Amino acid sequence: MFSLRRAAISVFIVLIYSMECAAEEAKPVFPGKEWKTAAPAAVGLDKNKLAEMPKFMGGRGCVVRHGLMVYTWGDPAERLDIASAVKPWYTLFLLKAFEDGKIKSLDDKINIWEPRLNPLNPGLDYKDRLITWRHLANQISCYGVKEKPGEAFDYSDFNMAFFFDTLFLKVYGSTWEKVDEEVLHPLLTDVLQCQDNPTFMAFGEDRRGRMRISLRDFARFGLLYLHKGNWNGKPLINEKLAAMAYTTPLPNSISRTKGESAETIEGQRSIGGGNNQCDHAGSYSFAWWINGVGRDGQRHWPDAPADAFGAFGHGGIRVCVIFPTQDAVVCWNETNIESAEQENQAMKIFMEAFLPEKN
Repeated sequence: MFSLRRAAISVFIVLIYSMECAAEEAKPVFPGKEWKTAAPAAVGLDKNKLAEMPKFMGGRGCVVRHGLMVYTWGDPAERLDIASAVKPWYTLFLLKAFEDGKIKSLDDKINIWEPRLNPLNPGLDYKDRLITWRHLANQISCYGVKEKPGEAFDYSDFNMAFFFDTLFLKVYGSTWEKVDEEVLHPLLTDVLQCQDNPTFMAFGEDRRGRMRISLRDFARFGLLYLHKGNWNGKPLINEKLAAMAYTTPLPNSISRTKGESAETIEGQRSIGGGNNQCDHAGSYSFAWWINGVGRDGQRHWPDAPADAFGAFGHGGIRVCVIFPTQDAVVCWNETNIESAEQENQAMKIFMEAFLPEKN
């Protein structure tokens, strides 16, 4: 009887231990001051297949799976411009401002914060008085073109410079000189334990708001969104808000702007380029590019998972792409990728690197 009881206790202890081990294995992994690394095969990836990525795109890059840095090419520590791939960072700080009560709604009108909008375009019924935060984040503000806010998609670096300045200088009450130390670092990159001092202010007066960041730090931002705004048990933004940012693409009923110019605030700057740069293809959601379905009924990236999404700059040259189902983040920069077709091919190569799952 005693032996049976002892055996039962032993089985119970083993069972509890196994459950604790399983829970520990299931716990998401996040980098500390340094990334934990692993061989590609340890996370189900073929190193030789991954090597096809730099052969195809050049430049430099890194691959993260299950929270581990498993493959790099080039120097992942050098800080580089990410161009328009910075725009989802603005969205994150917009969502934080909403969650923290700095703004009441994503549909608040911007002229609350920037009254210089009010006298603009009297011949167009003072249309800019209607611009909201949602319009700016989705690039449907029509700021600087004749359509009314919400009527058309205008991929515009004037829109984004206006977004950045109003959000960080007015809502957060910072300055261009101090936005890194007062907003970017304490509210985000310090929490992510970024290694290479990301900055919004590395490109001079005419490019304030562009980001210079290393690939290994950009991958941390991707990992944050892979976990829906949660970082190592701490929600930086509400999970539903984080998911909304990359799951609510513009409807195809919203057309691309005709590009006819309208009045803007005097001296309005750009963060890099002009306006009317591209269409949204049913795949633009709060400054993230997602794998949506365009007016032609086709996926934006037909060979990528349907839930893939990413931050894209310079037509795909500078990218952080998140693969939720695969629990992976891939970043690259200074590549020769310049189109959605080439982006798709790069993602296809990555997907082909997954080893068959063992039964």
